[in-house]
Amino acid sequence: MIGAEEFIFIFGLLLLLGVLSSKISSRFGVPALVLFIGLGMLFGSDGPGGIEFDNPALAQLIGVISLVLILFSGGLETDWKLVRPNLAPALTLSTVGVLITAVLTGFFCVWVLKFSVAEGILLGAIISSTDVAAVFSILRDQRTNLKKEVASLLELESGTNDPMAVFLTISAIQILQQGWGEIDRVILNFILQMVVGLLLGYILGRTYAYFLSRIKLPSAALFPVFSMAAALFTYGLTSLLNGSGFLAVYTAALIVGNSDIQFKTTQIRFHQGVAWMAQIVMFVTLGLLVFPRQLIEVSLSGLAICFFLMFVARPVSVYLSVFWSKFRIKGLTLISWVGLRGAVPIILATYPLLAQAEKSNLIFNIVFFVVISSSLIQGTSLSWLAKKLNLTEPMPEEISSPSIKLPVHLDAEILQFTLSEESKLVGQNLLKLKLPPGSGVCLIMRGKEVLTPLQATTLEANDTVFVLANRESLPIVQEIFSEQA
Repeated sequence: MIGAEEFIFIFGLLLLLGVLSSKISSRFGVPALVLFIGLGMLFGSDGPGGIEFDNPALAQLIGVISLVLILFSGGLETDWKLVRPNLAPALTLSTVGVLITAVLTGFFCVWVLKFSVAEGILLGAIISSTDVAAVFSILRDQRTNLKKEVASLLELESGTNDPMAVFLTISAIQILQQGWGEIDRVILNFILQMVVGLLLGYILGRTYAYFLSRIKLPSAALFPVFSMAAALFTYGLTSLLNGSGFLAVYTAALIVGNSDIQFKTTQIRFHQGVAWMAQIVMFVTLGLLVFPRQLIEVSLSGLAICFFLMFVARPVSVYLSVFWSKFRIKGLTLISWVGLRGAVPIILATYPLLAQAEKSNLIFNIVFFVVISSSLIQGTSLSWLAKKLNLTEPMPEEISSPSIKLPVHLDAEILQFTLSEESKLVGQNLLKLKLPPGSGVCLIMRGKEVLTPLQATTLEANDTVFVLANRESLPIVQEIFSEQA
């Protein structure tokens, strides 16, 4: 049993190494999750670190909390206007596609591993969801910009496919323990979880957006704390009411992120940092949980399952799920290849361990091996394939936003608005905006130019307007700039 000082030292060291290892990911295109897991394995009982950690329950708790924070951050950053056109194919892929992947992989596992049908479906369900967050991290590091229609589909799928995988895993464990006689109740439970999760996510998201746009707190620093507490509360309440907590968290964050709230930029940046820390903590913890020497024993079967997922299960599920959509062969091919397994399968692999299901340890090791193999093979080739299929766009030129530091005691914020072509403000003179007392336009970014209010007296479409507003004027300023024609 290590003492408090040793624990704090090791925790800080692992976080520092995790942050520094992200540079390796950026330089060589290796998914960050592989490096974070590798850190955990190095410090684990089989590595030179020698930390004894064999607590699936604690690992699962850390993983779930981390996923809640990561999903909430992703939802905040999702632009609803961009993903809305691909809502139907994304939801079909995250439900029907996940189910097809789980079933096909399950029967392959029955054949390869000589599992029972229930055991095979359980393993297939665990590794049925993808981690597209890792994909965009790789693309960003390799300066590859996917075409918007493909990127938006993958973005929405990544936020909505986890609930289906969680449901299938829990259902497969129930069938394994109780038999196939309860299949009708399992299906009804799934429908209930999705409905409750979506409904509560919408209601709570609207509630949070209302409060975050109007509530007065003693300090601006408390707003990110409020939103983080909201994410955890949403998951907990929804799960207690037998709903999908992950779906509720993503839905609530999507609503909040697309609403006019106070200190929005600050909150998004805060949650980006929290999400990065959650990833490091989660993957290092999962790396500590595994015993590397046991992975050697499942390497052949793990590779077989990994290749089946990449070349059969994922492509079949994609083509069968969204063949009716606007995506053509090239787009479907790239979407098929974007099937990296991530944190969710490893966390789900702890469920059979805690349920003491037969062959649970073997399942956990296979899942762990598949996740690492999938990330390495698909992650390092993704950018190359996207360019070969001509599904990339030029990287947008980076425009340096002005950095304006406000005194910490000043209860105000610099708001940023980008005017759409439909905005009523396009063509208006700045003097006629009727901004409330305590607010005013600081500057305007037009293309590559940074203009003062004296230089740009009339607003144009696609202008980015920076407005200084105190607390009392925030709601009025947000209302003025959110009006559409």
